[in-house]
Amino acid sequence: MSLNSFWFIIIAVLWVGYFILEGFDFGVGILLKVVAKNQPERRAVLTTLGPVWDGNEVWLLVAGGATFAAFPEWYATLFSGFYLPLFLILVSLIVRGVAFEYRSKYGSMDWRARWDNAIVVASFIPALLWGVAFANIVRGVPLKQAANGSIQYAGGFFNLLNPYALVGGLTTLFLFVTHGAFFLALKTDGEIRIRSNALAKKTGLITAVLALIFLGWTMASYTHKAAVVIGSVIIVVAWLAALAFNLKAREGWAFLFSAVATAFVVITLFSGLYPHVMPNIHAGGPGLDIFNASSTHYTLKVMTVVALVMTPIVLIYQGWTYWVFRKRISPDQIHNAESGVLDSINS
Repeated sequence: MSLNSFWFIIIAVLWVGYFILEGFDFGVGILLKVVAKNQPERRAVLTTLGPVWDGNEVWLLVAGGATFAAFPEWYATLFSGFYLPLFLILVSLIVRGVAFEYRSKYGSMDWRARWDNAIVVASFIPALLWGVAFANIVRGVPLKQAANGSIQYAGGFFNLLNPYALVGGLTTLFLFVTHGAFFLALKTDGEIRIRSNALAKKTGLITAVLALIFLGWTMASYTHKAAVVIGSVIIVVAWLAALAFNLKAREGWAFLFSAVATAFVVITLFSGLYPHVMPNIHAGGPGLDIFNASSTHYTLKVMTVVALVMTPIVLIYQGWTYWVFRKRISPDQIHNAESGVLDSINS
């Protein structure tokens, strides 16, 4: 295997990790005001994310950094052509982070309500736009060769809002919402758990319909690879298993199979792309692949050594974090903790 192919696979793995972990993160944020009806319940919902949300975003940072270092032409064309949607995603991630930290800094109900709304909106936008972005990459975008030999994006923002990409965006949106509902059913107790379980039944069916449309459209119009067909079958089987376990209130298994389905969405899309990284929508036009978009062999070699040393450390640390904070959370715990603080202050 060439280092070009190796780093294409590594970047795909990073996106798998990001979609699984930040996927339920976005889903929980979107569902904040749906499954939680009062402040203790909202505190409980956000507490499920408290120890992990910033670690989940590390996968995006590493994926972006790896793309920049391994495939600089891909990175440059992607960020210049998709500037506005990626800018909106970046702003949303900043707003989410600020909202998580600031909502409890002041006791006013209006203050917390505004930050809760910010969390919902800032979770909704990336969940939709990541699907739009990846669908456009699979579909292909208008590209041209500049005078200096570089390949540049030749379309506009509205070229990205085509029907196929919008279906892709709705698919990731509902996938993340359902994935988040499975996570909340696994990590909470009481009414939040019941509501999350019931909601996952409804959104899971919508996700299944959208995924079938999106995957069918992908295979019919943009790729006919056997790997894409196999990946699509695995997605369908895993998602049906997740819905079945959710019906039986087996939240752990439901979340596991939801994660498998999410992982194979990314794997299937990258399998359909390989060896291209940004195909041209116009047949015969210039495009980017793992060879003409890559860095030098020496750069890829150095990156490989660093990745082999650092990746296990990151995985062990993040796995330890999830293990330490594995127990369920209930609004009663939040309420009792807040009452204890107030009693100590009053005394």
